[in-house]
Amino acid sequence: MTVLPTSLAALVLLAAATPATPPADTSPRATVRFVPERFDDLMWENDRIAFRIYGPALQKAEPPSGSGIDTWVKKVRYPFMDRQLKSGQYHTDHGEGLDYYNVGGSRGAGGLGVWDDDKLWVSRNFKSYRIIQNGPDKAAFELDYAPWPVGVDRKVWEHRSVTLPLGSNLNRVVSTISSDKSGEMIVGIGLNRKGIVAGKGALTADKAAGLLACWEPTDPEHGTIGTAVLVDPASIVEFRNDADNYLVLVRVTPGKPFVYYQGAAWDRGLDFKSREEWETYLRGFKPGFDLAK
Repeated sequence: MTVLPTSLAALVLLAAATPATPPADTSPRATVRFVPERFDDLMWENDRIAFRIYGPALQKAEPPSGSGIDTWVKKVRYPFMDRQLKSGQYHTDHGEGLDYYNVGGSRGAGGLGVWDDDKLWVSRNFKSYRIIQNGPDKAAFELDYAPWPVGVDRKVWEHRSVTLPLGSNLNRVVSTISSDKSGEMIVGIGLNRKGIVAGKGALTADKAAGLLACWEPTDPEHGTIGTAVLVDPASIVEFRNDADNYLVLVRVTPGKPFVYYQGAAWDRGLDFKSREEWETYLRGFKPGFDLAK
């Protein structure tokens, strides 16, 4: 830890406390952007919530970086991620939201891996991306992940499409995991179980509803984040935990797309104030697992 001179420390505190000036256009909008100035992150948001995944440059700069899904929480309807990043203090709330979710080595807020021999085998950062739609009513993009090992005798690779419309806290994810071997796979979709402070989040695992949801321990400074995954109940094998994640395990056919939803909420945002409100929203959400939708 570096100790700053008193005068410099005061300036840092002043900068951290300075509220952000709203942009000229405060219209709600869904956006997605590749961020080469931040190690090739891909960032996207709508009027409720924001997300980030890590790109190839971070994999080189901080190996072994990972493919978990980060969430940024917000309390404004207009886009804020670009401006928050450019502040140089995106872990500080300037009045619009911030990045304080802890992904670490976990799947974060709904990343996936292949479950084999009681272990989750995961990819590294995405290899390539393609933006399909940058607003205003939705953010949509595609990702490709390079082959990664599953056990000692299998390799898999993934193509993924993600869509976040206005008014939703959940991304619709269509994943196609291909394999150099035939035969059914078990895919684990996970939520970080370590939380942002010491202690265990309140967990809901409901097989009939296809729901895995976590209401994390409250951070004294920033509040509480809820995360969730919705899957087709017919595909569920079981719920499991590993060292980093709460997991829902689903049956997947190599090369065949499957749909799931993942997302997050914040009790200091504009839409939810409690675990009960978050889970009421999740249970009332109408997912579409049909690939034609």
